[in-house]
Amino acid sequence: MTDAARTRFLAAYDAVLDRWPLPVDRVELVSPYGMTRVNAWGPEGDGVPLVLLHGGDATSPVWYANAAGLGRTRRVHAVDRIGGPGRSRRGDRPLRSVGDLHDWLDGVLDGVLDGLRPGPGPGSGSGAGSAAGPVDLCGHSYGAWIALTYALRAPQRVRRLVLLDPTQCFAGYRSGYLLRALPMLLRPTAERARAFLAWETGGAHVDPAWRELYGLAAEFPGTKTIVGRRPRPRRLRESTVPTLVLLAAASRAHDVRRVEAAARRHVPHVETAMVPGLSHHGIPFLHAAEIDRLIMQFLEK
Repeated sequence: MTDAARTRFLAAYDAVLDRWPLPVDRVELVSPYGMTRVNAWGPEGDGVPLVLLHGGDATSPVWYANAAGLGRTRRVHAVDRIGGPGRSRRGDRPLRSVGDLHDWLDGVLDGVLDGLRPGPGPGSGSGAGSAAGPVDLCGHSYGAWIALTYALRAPQRVRRLVLLDPTQCFAGYRSGYLLRALPMLLRPTAERARAFLAWETGGAHVDPAWRELYGLAAEFPGTKTIVGRRPRPRRLRESTVPTLVLLAAASRAHDVRRVEAAARRHVPHVETAMVPGLSHHGIPFLHAAEIDRLIMQFLEK
């Protein structure tokens, strides 16, 4: 990525963030893995923090349509994953394994619970299962896979878990989805990313500022995505964390009925809900009010 392209990406990132309906605290958490950007908003207090993990290369501004609904009564923290596009930056210690990914997230949660004070303390990578906690954890797509596998490893750190159309958690991808995504994976360009977004969302209207950012993110230099195995049914049955699986009825990524059936069959403390007319890549900004309602209803139980 050229300097000019990076400048355009960061300008598009800030343009989406600047339009949020609530003031956003833009915080940097430092660890051996690098600097993690966390965008936080909502009332501060002693309540359980809500931490959001975006899908794939979406970046944390993807929650623009949910900011008001989720941040009305909760302190919310949207994280830019290190290694992907966004304002997080890689450090001297690369993320190489699922264990590293969980260790990185463990440190981010330490920073959230420490009041998001910048500096070398939070995010130092103490290993999943730190004494600090818990949080409510919500992830979409690949972010949902990170959230689920983390909660299975460190259940004491997660009070409630929300998985938005989770991929590789309970079922695999549709072959047609993978074939459609292949050109973008082999040679990502902004045009291909936007075309893929339009195809998967069925041509639904997408906010132009977000669409611009999504396309530019495809050309952002990153590291190889850490991909682990789908959790085994035996491991899922050991879960102790109350979990909401929120599915996009029109998702082209996978068979949502199969995902729902597997989640209900294997996860002990699970609730599921299906949002009609919503696609996989339309989460979380399409039908945002309904998504926010279902999330907050579950978290407030």
